[in-house]
Amino acid sequence: MDPSPDDSQESVETPPLGQRLFDNMYLLLALGLLVMFVIFTAWGMWEILSMPKSTLP
Repeated sequence: MDPSPDDSQESVETPPLGQRLFDNMYLLLALGLLVMFVIFTAWGMWEILSMPKSTLP
């Protein structure tokens, strides 16, 4: 039985994109901080803009 050409060379497979993204802890940290910053800033702006106008005493 002849060996297949793939067996003679060590094939190095790269992990899928999703696995590479989840393996990068600094990217996950940056995304977590960015998401919190954007959501809380948008929530605060929504609260400020949706407040009713008050009259001065």
